[in-house]
Amino acid sequence: MKITDIKATTVTVPMEAPLRHSNGAHWGRFVRTLVEVETDEGISGWGEMGGGGESAELAFAGLKYYLTGHDPAHLEELRFKIANPTASLYNNRTQLLAAIEFACLDIIGKKTGQPVYNLLGGKVRDTVKFASYLFFRLPDEKTGKGEVRTIDQLVAHCQELKDKYGFTTHKLKGGVFNPDYELEAYQALAAAFPKDKLRYDPNAALSVEEAIRFGHAIENLNNDYFEDPTWGLNGMRRVRQSVRIPTATNTVVINFEQLAANILNPSIDVILLDTTFWGGIRACVKAAAVCETFQLGMSVHSSGELGIQLATMLHLGAVVPGLSFAGDAHYHHLVDDILVGGKFKYKNGAIATPDGPGLGITVDRGKVAQYAELYKELGGYPYDRDPARPEWFPIIPNDRWADPTIPG
Repeated sequence: MKITDIKATTVTVPMEAPLRHSNGAHWGRFVRTLVEVETDEGISGWGEMGGGGESAELAFAGLKYYLTGHDPAHLEELRFKIANPTASLYNNRTQLLAAIEFACLDIIGKKTGQPVYNLLGGKVRDTVKFASYLFFRLPDEKTGKGEVRTIDQLVAHCQELKDKYGFTTHKLKGGVFNPDYELEAYQALAAAFPKDKLRYDPNAALSVEEAIRFGHAIENLNNDYFEDPTWGLNGMRRVRQSVRIPTATNTVVINFEQLAANILNPSIDVILLDTTFWGGIRACVKAAAVCETFQLGMSVHSSGELGIQLATMLHLGAVVPGLSFAGDAHYHHLVDDILVGGKFKYKNGAIATPDGPGLGITVDRGKVAQYAELYKELGGYPYDRDPARPEWFPIIPNDRWADPTIPG
């Protein structure tokens, strides 16, 4: 079997309300570049890039000539063709590799009649549990609904998600308001849901000293882990030495060199495996084996997925024995998806891994066309700008927590 064509399409899919975090706001929608890989046997597969846009489409177009004639089953050769680790100074193609690998695994599974999880060694669980992934949110521009700004709104939103989807783990995405306000909000969640697990992630917006102070204040709560409270392996190491909560990251351990550095001089207790950041499902499975060897915790990370990437997250979660924490997913914030039949369904806070050949999904070409047109209409968005505070930069410490929208 040979690759004959690679087609990239950028879509934007709306969410219930704009999500806020330390690097700005998602402006109420996700932008993703989808890739379809076609073969000479008439079998095609789908991939999804973490983010995307016109430049991503051009990058995939550049790979078309390079990969035409490649056997999609030769995945190690594919890795060296796209993101040669010995030539890392000359390329940064991990996300491209991930999307192409997703599509190739989808093709191999369809060719053999096997789900991707069987290509990866077979599943050890049928469903993958997820956390509620709570954000402070701006109101939807059209309806005016969906705002999460006050602590009462946050707790009510968490209860709504728990009732609707069955979540028993709750992650607060912080770094938006003053740490003291977010501490109060986090403590309110703990009081409202005393039997549930909690995790806090300010997207590395805190200084080491702020992170240590915040960590000391929540040590007595039912925490899963303290995710990226500050930046860098050394900063995280200092927090880990001072706070009695496991540390976690999806920012400073996202490749094997960083994983080795963390094992030699520990900073992180829980590695959050992202199928796009690491360069594919197979890289995450390899990393999981290293984590298992050195007894590091693991979870599945979310980078703003649509249904294609969510399927890769489910296949990853199905095959990793040491998956000790509920995964992350932005998915429940979306109002729609690009899959036939609509969005994946949650049951008791979990989603079942699809059993069909390949990724086990069918992409709705009508939906792809619809949301590609919406992208052409709306374009991209300034990811690092929160429309509620356009003058705010996360890298400037002075007055960065001054925000007139905080109640009181």
